Amino acid sequence: MIPIKPIGPGNATPPSTSTPVEAAAAFLKPGSLHLAALPPLSLYVHFPWCVRKCPYCDFNSHEVQGGFPEEDYLAALRADLESALPLIWGRKIYTIFIGGGTPSLMSAAGLDRLLSDIRTLLPIDSAAEVTMEANPGTFETDKFKSYRASGVNRLSIGIQSFNARHLQALGRIHDDKEAHKAVDIAQANFDNFNLDLMYALPSQTLEEARRDVATAIRFTPPHLSLYHLTLEPNTYFAKYPPVVPDDDASAEMQDMLQQLTSDAGYQHYEVSAYAQAGRQARHNLNYWQFGDYLGIGAGAHSKISFPHRIVRQMRFKQPKTYMEHMQSGRPIQEEFELERGDLGFEFMLNALRLNNGFEPNLFAERTGMTLNAIEKPLNAAEIKGLLYRDYKLIRPTELGTRFLNDLQQMFLN
Repeated sequence: MIPIKPIGPGNATPPSTSTPVEAAAAFLKPGSLHLAALPPLSLYVHFPWCVRKCPYCDFNSHEVQGGFPEEDYLAALRADLESALPLIWGRKIYTIFIGGGTPSLMSAAGLDRLLSDIRTLLPIDSAAEVTMEANPGTFETDKFKSYRASGVNRLSIGIQSFNARHLQALGRIHDDKEAHKAVDIAQANFDNFNLDLMYALPSQTLEEARRDVATAIRFTPPHLSLYHLTLEPNTYFAKYPPVVPDDDASAEMQDMLQQLTSDAGYQHYEVSAYAQAGRQARHNLNYWQFGDYLGIGAGAHSKISFPHRIVRQMRFKQPKTYMEHMQSGRPIQEEFELERGDLGFEFMLNALRLNNGFEPNLFAERTGMTLNAIEKPLNAAEIKGLLYRDYKLIRPTELGTRFLNDLQQMFLN
């Protein structure tokens, strides 16, 4: 990793005659990358609070203790965005994702202020996808009508299960009735929404997993995200592991849900994502196609491309620490330039998640390198039957999808 000097308040500034674009360019040093055009740019906004930390959750989320400082945090987000403008000056935003935590804890007025600030500071594409994550335990009809009026045009609802016993085991704050009510409210106010479900839950049977997915499909959501429960490090479940279905049982569940979704007309286009025709998650597709994203808020990550280099950033994770550093104009905890030798792996780590793969020229467009840079692992993966490729397409085979981690690791430098 090559440390670089952050651009923003508190650092050396260019002469007063420089434009913002020139100010950012002053820090750019031509290297071995040559990006002919910059990739699409997305915006991620992190809301770090939730009602209760779920035992399986390893995201940057913090339980609300007697409320949260909404006004101060919104002010910090605006200042964060303002400080990042020189890095993305003149670039249009094509998708916005407000994640967490539980962003639906935000007041209607707070969400309206956030989106107003974003529209004031950034050029937003007229057809931008604006997604907000929501917890069924926080659904209020009037508030979600206000969210829609403020500009949110897609919801991602963390259902996880429609089974009351499994919801309790997962530590969710909603029950099965609230799960159904949340989807009803979403359907009434949004024509585009996603349902998150999990399978291989503690003591879950194949039939229970089938009922969960079948229930979700009956709501005809445009998009489904179906995740295998994993016991992540530094979580309660990692410390006190529950009894979960074994590998054979979870594989049977996966085969079952793939058949159910296919029969219902959903395309399995990414490892955990299923969509009706034309309803893929555009924000997530930008990640998987190695597009750019600016992340603001506590613990948010960014990937920003320049003509001759690609930079990653991470904000401070603790909300209080983040806001304190934002007041001094230094929200970035870590910032580094991606080395040329790591770009092949970085690209393939994301692009191989797409079941339909990618066009070969996308690699050069997003990395600034020719496909020859990863020719050796491409050949090795093809010989092992993990990868299919021709002059128009590179994609994982069915075997490669099943052993995706092994396939991705072949591209490590």
